[in-house]
Amino acid sequence: MIDTVFFDLDNTIFDFNKAEHIALAKTLEELGIPPSEETCARYSVINLAQWKLLEKGVITRREVKLRRFRLLFEELGSDASPEQAAATYESYLGIGHYFMEGAEELLQSLYGHYRLYLATNGTAAVQKSRLSSADLERYFDGIFISEEIGFNKPDVRYFESCFARIPGFSRESSVIVGDSLSSDIQGGAGAGLRTIWFNPAGVPLSEASGGENIMPDREIRRLSELPQLLVEM
Repeated sequence: MIDTVFFDLDNTIFDFNKAEHIALAKTLEELGIPPSEETCARYSVINLAQWKLLEKGVITRREVKLRRFRLLFEELGSDASPEQAAATYESYLGIGHYFMEGAEELLQSLYGHYRLYLATNGTAAVQKSRLSSADLERYFDGIFISEEIGFNKPDVRYFESCFARIPGFSRESSVIVGDSLSSDIQGGAGAGLRTIWFNPAGVPLSEASGGENIMPDREIRRLSELPQLLVEM
C-alpha cells in the first residue's frame, strides 16, 4: 500500500512552460531583443539541453544558468550579457506561478491521506518564491530542492539524502510522480521507488525516452487519474 508520494514540481504541479515563456519574453524585452516565438522556442530547446547535461553531471548549475543565454545570444548575434539575462530571468520566474490542470485539486484531495513530498531540480530561490506565492508548502511534509541537497535528480545520492530526512521511510510504500523520464522515472527507479510517469501530451514512450531503456511502472495523462491509481497500487 502506498503511503508516501514524491512529486516533481515543474510541469507536474506547476506549468513551467508557461512561466518560462512569460519570464523569458520580459527578460528579452528588457535586453532589447524581440521575444519572437522562434527565439523563445529556441531558448527552450537550448535550456532543456543544459539541464540534461546537469543531470549527467557534465556541467554545474551555474553553467546551466549562463550557458543557455550565452548560446542563445551567440545564435542571435547579440552582445547582451548572459549574466544580466540570467539574473533578470530568475527574478521574473520567481514572481508568478501557474498550475497544471487539476494540480491544486489533486493536492487538496491527497492531503491528509498520504505523506507528500516535493522533489525538484529547480533553483532554490526561484522554487521557494513560487511555492510561497502559491501557498503550497502547507500540503507537503517536506520539500527537497537539489541545490540545497547537494545532488541532482537522477543521482541516487539525491534520493538517498531525501529518504534520510523522512522518519520511518519505506521504499516499498513510496512512489514518485513526474513528467521527466530521465530525472523522475529513471532516478526514482534507480533509488528503489515505484514510478508514475505524468505524460499529458501522450508522447509515445519510445519517442520520449530517446532510445534509453526507461520503463515507468504506470503512466497517467491527467492528474485526476492519480488518486485511484494510488489506491490500486
